[in-house]
Amino acid sequence: MSKSKFVIDRLSKLFEQGLISYKDLNNEILNILKSKKDEIIFKLDLPTKEEFEILKKRIDLLEKKIELLRKNKKKIKKVKKS
Repeated sequence: MSKSKFVIDRLSKLFEQGLISYKDLNNEILNILKSKKDEIIFKLDLPTKEEFEILKKRIDLLEKKIELLRKNKKKIKKVKKS
């Protein structure tokens, strides 16, 4: 409800100010939507492309280490106590 109220309030302010022409109205709506999109992206705290690539490489290395450990575990035999 508050999101729709925000948009309606912004549009009503535009009409009050006399920005009735289609181009002005269109530009203002696009600016409002872009600012909302930027706010959402900022709140999500998404990693940059470089950070993502670094994390991807680290995960690949860890997966390789896990595979090596699994292979080594299969090779090790349990010794019977006498």
